[in-house]
Formats: sequence, C-alpha cells, structure tokens
Amino acid sequence: MNNHTTISTEVTTDGMQQGIAAIPAERKASLLSGQNFWETEPIEELNLPAVTLADGTYGLRHQSGSHDHLAMYDSDPATCFPPGVAIGSSWDPKVAARLGSAIGKEALAQGVHIVLGPGINIKRSPLCGRNFEYYSEDPFLTGALGVAFTRGLQNEGPGVSIKHFAANNQETNRQTISADVDERTLREIYLPAFERVVTEAQPATVMASYNKINGVFAAANPWLLTGLLRDEWGFEGVVVSDWNAVTDRVESLRAGLDLEMPGGSAGHDEDVRAALRSGELQGSDLDATVARLAGLVKYIPAAPTAANYEIHHQIARELAADCAVLLKNDSQTLPLRHGTRLAVLGEFAEKLRYQGGGSAHVNATQVDQPIDAITVLAADRGVSVTYAQGFAIDGAEDLEMLDEARDAARECDVAVIFAGLDERAESEGIDRENLDLPANQVELIRAVAATAPRTVVVLSNGGVVSLEGWHDDVDAILEAFLLGQGGGHAIADILFGVTNPSGHLAESIPLRLNDHPSSLNFPGERGHVRYGEGVMVGYRYFTTFDAPVRYPFGHGLTYTTFTSSAPHVAVSANEGITVSLEVTNTGDLAGKHLVQVYVATESGPVRRPARELRGFSKVYLEPGETSTVSIDLPRRAFAYWDIQYGRWVVSPGDYRIQICQDAATVLHEEQISLVGERVFAELTMDTPLGEWFEHPQVGAEVFDALGLTGVDVSPEHLAMMSSMTMTQFIHISGLPVEAEILNRLMRDSRPA
Repeated sequence: MNNHTTISTEVTTDGMQQGIAAIPAERKASLLSGQNFWETEPIEELNLPAVTLADGTYGLRHQSGSHDHLAMYDSDPATCFPPGVAIGSSWDPKVAARLGSAIGKEALAQGVHIVLGPGINIKRSPLCGRNFEYYSEDPFLTGALGVAFTRGLQNEGPGVSIKHFAANNQETNRQTISADVDERTLREIYLPAFERVVTEAQPATVMASYNKINGVFAAANPWLLTGLLRDEWGFEGVVVSDWNAVTDRVESLRAGLDLEMPGGSAGHDEDVRAALRSGELQGSDLDATVARLAGLVKYIPAAPTAANYEIHHQIARELAADCAVLLKNDSQTLPLRHGTRLAVLGEFAEKLRYQGGGSAHVNATQVDQPIDAITVLAADRGVSVTYAQGFAIDGAEDLEMLDEARDAARECDVAVIFAGLDERAESEGIDRENLDLPANQVELIRAVAATAPRTVVVLSNGGVVSLEGWHDDVDAILEAFLLGQGGGHAIADILFGVTNPSGHLAESIPLRLNDHPSSLNFPGERGHVRYGEGVMVGYRYFTTFDAPVRYPFGHGLTYTTFTSSAPHVAVSANEGITVSLEVTNTGDLAGKHLVQVYVATESGPVRRPARELRGFSKVYLEPGETSTVSIDLPRRAFAYWDIQYGRWVVSPGDYRIQICQDAATVLHEEQISLVGERVFAELTMDTPLGEWFEHPQVGAEVFDALGLTGVDVSPEHLAMMSSMTMTQFIHISGLPVEAEILNRLMRDSRPA
C-alpha cells in the first residue's frame, strides 16, 4: 500500500524553483524553523500546507492538544508496539517492517506526515537510559532492522526521520557532551546503520543529534551533514534538528541543517535575516533548503484514512511473541505442564512494564496484563493459579509481602516471578547508575528459589540487568525486555508453550558492569566522553579478549532443537560471497531458528575483532522439516576503514566464514582466501622508514639506496629505524644517501 500524496500544487519542478527564487529572502528565513512545536511553516507562496511531525519509534505520540517533548502532556491514544530493545531481539526484519507499516497506518489516521523514528543508535554502554528505544550493539543488525522499519512505514505514505545522527549513545549531558571518537570507529560502528538506511531506504528526513562529535555540534557539523550524508551517501531529503538542538542557526544552515525544530521563537529567524543583511548569506543560499522543505509535501496524504486499533493490538501481541528471549531453561521447566500448581509472584504481573519514558512514551489504547492472560490459559489446562504481590515496584521493603510470596511458593509446583525495572530507572534524559535489580526483588527471587520446587523469572526492563546473585538459584529465565501493550498476552503464550520463544540477545549481558568495554569511559568528564574502546564494542570486545559474559550476543533458546550443516561458500568475481547451509528442526515442536554468519580474519594492518556479524536469517520450520538458507555477504563485509587512505579496504589474505550459535560459539567454519587490494601511499621524506621498506613498488630497493645492502642490521636496530622518518634517519645515521635516488623512489611510489 502506498498513500503518498497527489495534492495538486500546480507547481512544476521549474515552476517550484522559480517560485522559491521569487520568495523574498527574509521570508525564506522564517521557513527554516517550525511554526509551532510539531508543524513546519506552510509555504503559502507555493500553496503548500504545513507538515506535521510526531514521535514514533515504537508507537505514535501525537499531541493534538498541549505540546511538549518529554511526554509530560497527554498524547492521543495509539498502539504501543514493542520498543526497539524488543524488535532488536527478534532479529527479524519482517517484524520491524510490520511495526513500521502499522505505525504508518496510525500516522495517516492521526494526520501525522513525518514520524520521528526509528532510533538506530548503537548500544555502546548498557547504562544508556534510552537503550530501550535502540535495537542493538551491532551496526549490521541495527541497519537491517532500520531499513525494514523505514520501508514498512514509508510504504504507507508518511515519511520517517532516522535518529539520532550521530554518536548519540548516552543521556548524561546529552545536549553538550562531545563524543570523542576516531574515524575508523565512527565508520565501522556508529555510522553504518545510518548509511544503510539512507542508501537502501531513502528516508524522508534525518535527525541531527544534540551532542558534539569531536568538539563540533552534530547539528552544525558540515562534515557530517553535508560531506558525509549528502555528498558521500547521496541523501536528498531534509535534515532536521532534534528539538532545541540548534545553538547557532546560521552555522547550522551552512553545515547542511534544513529544518530547526521546534518553532514558535523568532530569535533564530532573525539571526538568519541579519546574516542576509550583512551579506554573510545570500538569498540563493537558502533556495536548496527551502526546496527540500517544500518536497516534504509528498508525505501528506491525499485523503484521511482510518486505523483499526483492535487489529493493531493483535499485531502488537504477535510482534511481542517474536521478541522475548529464553535465556535459561533447566530441566525443561518451561513450557508449563497441564495440571501444574502455579504461583505467580511480583507486582509486574499485574502492572506490566511495557515501554520506556520520555519523548517515546505512548498513550496505549489498551494493555494486556500477564496475570489476566495467565489465568485464562491456565483454566483450559487444569492449572491452578495463586497470585501474591511479593514486592512493591517502588522498591520499599515489605516483609509481609515477602512472607506471603514464600508461602505461595511453598504450596506450588512452579513459581513464576515477574521482576524488572520501573520507568523511573530507564528514561530519556537520564542514564542508569548500575545494572542491578532492586534489592527487594532480588530478595524475593532468592527466597522463592529456596522454597519452590521450580522457579522461573520473567524480566521486564529496557536495558540488560545483572543476573548475578540469583541466576544459579532459578531454573528458567525469560528476558521479556519491554514488549509493548500486547506483552502480557505474549508472555503467557510463551510460558504455556502456545508460542515457541525465538528471540535472541541483541546485546551482551556481562557478569559485571566493570567487565564492559565502555566502563572506563562512560559517561565521560568535563564535557567529553572518550570512545576509548574503539571498534571493540560489545561482543567484539568480549570475544576478542576471551572475556567471560553471563550470556553472549546472539544467545537465545527455544522449546525445540535444530541442527545446521557445514556451509557451502561460493566466492563471486567481485569477491562477495554466498553462504548456503541446511537447517533442520530435529525436535517435536515447530519453531524459528536463527542462522548467524560471522567473519573472522587477522589479515591487514589493523587490529580486527575476533569475529563480526555479517549476515543472519531467521527461518521457521515444522518438526522434522529441513530448509536451505542462503545468505549473501558483499565485498564490504570483509573490509575495514583505512584512516590513512580514507576508504574501505579489503586486505589480501585468509578469512573464516563462521556459522555461530551466538557470538561466543562457533558451530562451523570455512576458510576462504581473497585477493583483496594492496593499498599504499606516495612516499615522502616524512614517511616512516618502515613504510619505505614495506612499499610494494619500491620497498625492495630501499636497503640498497641507503647503502645498507650486506650490512648486518639487528632486529632491534631495524625496529628503531622503522619508526624514524627518512629525514630523521639520514640525519642520525650520517650515511651518504644520494638525494636523486630517493627522489626517483618517491616518484616511483606514486599510485598508478
């Protein structure tokens, strides 16, 4: 379905350009910011209406009444679908696409033309208070889901705004912090998801983030907004600021920012007019920006449509069922058996935590509570249910509640404890201080586990929590994260086996916070946060340094079993590859299996992670069914970003294609050799001598040119020499090196 507008403006492309050119320059200045909190200025001179924007990473937050950015005022009722943390755990682009499509339909119904989402920032630290909105610690997984969401939503007619561009990975000092990150790390970790969505899905807008990148505000960063986004990636849409992110409107305009949001204040408009009067800006400088803003009219529907919120609630349930991760299931404790005496414990069972706080907060149309759904399913299965609150969500200790829960556990066969974090612990604007569950919940888990024959813990949280201190005491753990308004129904279905769980972790669960690679440099100090771990983010660090975790990236159990064959790897002429393998459901239940393909190599001049996710596929299989899975890995899958040459490089050498159960567990491995490319730069007198020796065109002549042929140079001396520039070596060695010979070698070193 596509509901893109056919509104007649009677303005052709040439006419549009002429019309924009005819608008007075000072009037153009007023078009560069919103007319209010959620709407752009109408361009009356071109007969173009205002465009309405609203938050919507996992459900629409459209405020038709009082406006604000942090959800302090009510928004119109909308379906609260599973947030990004859950969608990431689905590892399924089809799930992300269905989510985008449903939000697009509700946007059409509520008169929203641009949806502010998806959030595709990388989970650098598990403490980030907004991790519930984001997909993953891995850019490949994040990019695949972001593309699917964007296409799914924009196919319905409205546009999206991918956010927050870029290196926005914390909430502490988020409007002023400088993310100090090297170029290779930016290119390999924090930019690829944005690049993929821009180049593959053509989003309507890109939202510039609050933070600085290496000292320059993202909303006023010409390298980011113009050099990279437009010139390199070919983005043709509108660059919009995060709300109140602009500090200098003229500087941001020059950098490539089109639309400052929100509106309502004329101060920055006057700054632009002053720059026009002074000659710092010309009216023609604004024409391309105004043309891009005018282009947003195509996201306004020709006619209003209605959304079926009952159907969308069912979709919310179905999506949630694909997202929960079964972390542990000893002795096949789950699914619950017929005739079980069941104790349901914990206040989250009747007050499910299903979303995060801040600008993403959705006014849900309805909410399924776990205890209600469990009671319905239990009645059909001869399962008796006893409920006890067990603890207070506000963290207050209550011994009477604890004793009541312990008594219920003593009389049951299986106790299911609903634990987690409340919304105050995870919200936009604040980061978490630790990974711990509240002490009263840990006390309940340990007390019940010591009493009940079997204990299951169901977790509701927007970011990973520590499982230490109680993990080994319980029999099963279902990490539900935040599942949206249908989460209670989805959890009950999984507990009783109506749904076979198929979620997998999209972020590592460390044993300790201090084990995490970001821990030394989060959230920063004195206005700067140093991304000191470089490319070793999340599982890349844990696997490279053999650091143990409680559960690795990619982990997830089901109620059935699968086997996969050794892969067949075919290399194409351009050195992309296709990986093919057979997957068989060897168990008794239908289920979904996740194929994870990683690439490992030691080739090249840079330190590479032990392995990196480069492909995945989720396949549904009936019992006994076998399916052939093929996954294409383009040449880029083997490349690193070379900071010296400023481009992606595939080094010649061996690469291992790994089929993994998770990031820490390799099931099959096939090695291939790639011709790659030998890259080299022109030599100068300031080039280190080691690069002279290794140069593929002239390196063999350097020893002779220096008069060292036949000289016994020890490894220690060679190491010292290699770090010197040619100029430094000549000065310190005193050797009579002929300048003309060096000049010829430098000429011969130039790339063809």
